[in-house]
Amino acid sequence: MARLWWRWPASLVALAAAVFAGTCIGETPIPLSIVVQTLANKVLGAAYPLDPIDMGIVWNYRLPRALVAASCGAGLALSGLVLQSLLRNALADPYLLGISAGASTGAVTVTIAGLGGGAVSMSLGAFAGAVTAFLLVALLARAAGGGVSARGAGQIILAGIAGSQLFNALTSFIITKSANAEQARGIMFWLLGNLSGVRWPDVTLAVPVAAAGLIACVWYARALDAFAFGAESAASLGIPVRRVQIVLIGLTALVTAVMVSIVGSIGFVGLVIPHAARFVVGVRHGRLVPATALTGAAFLIAADVLSRTMIPGQVLPIGVITALVGAPAFALILLRGRRRA
Repeated sequence: MARLWWRWPASLVALAAAVFAGTCIGETPIPLSIVVQTLANKVLGAAYPLDPIDMGIVWNYRLPRALVAASCGAGLALSGLVLQSLLRNALADPYLLGISAGASTGAVTVTIAGLGGGAVSMSLGAFAGAVTAFLLVALLARAAGGGVSARGAGQIILAGIAGSQLFNALTSFIITKSANAEQARGIMFWLLGNLSGVRWPDVTLAVPVAAAGLIACVWYARALDAFAFGAESAASLGIPVRRVQIVLIGLTALVTAVMVSIVGSIGFVGLVIPHAARFVVGVRHGRLVPATALTGAAFLIAADVLSRTMIPGQVLPIGVITALVGAPAFALILLRGRRRA
């Protein structure tokens, strides 16, 4: 283990490089030297004479957007990893299990329907929706015979799909009933994943939550390894199964809710990224957790760059980009599982 000390510094360097690349690339061409000088002015207190517009684009638009994209990518990927490990299901992720849909419903209920009279924040509403959605899916799966068997795992996924459809319908109903045309257009674009409105206050929320999720997953890496053999085997190894499940699923709901409240519902990140990381570093969570976080961060930064540059003069919802990658990957996972069966 001591020989692997370099992995954490290397991961931080790779993450910084990904954020820097996301800051350099955008709709408006800005020379690399301007980006570097802007960062030097803001971070190091340098005094390079720069155009205020270019500085504003780099510091107030691109850098916060890249940092939030990295946080959301890491948080959603870790959430998918935790769910796949606890449920022993390769297809589990916050999107398919209805957690993202529930968070969207909670956020829309607070912002559009005005639940709480302004005393409840969007993030708190999203968290309540995420927890409600997961509890509903868990109860439905249990009632349908969900468990640790292959059939039970399939029941969990089916219950998640049903929950997603229910909460998506509730979200559409709230928007149709309570929002005007302009609000409805903005919310529908946001629901597909949108980082256009991200600013520094969003960074101060997304980064600590993603960091807390990463620290918790590293702390429980041994427990996640034990869950690979089932809850009974984990208990026989001395893992407090119920407590770990409550903490990690609650953490998953919290991370997903915060990210959804900032950027909307982005699908397939939690499904695809853990599998990609396993392919590279193996199944041991001591290595898999940081690899998943780093890969998720880099993936969503790249997806955000593509969403801004793929069509000149137009910004695509980032969820469109992740779906274009995630849907074929989802099909490959299904085919791979069938060949193993």
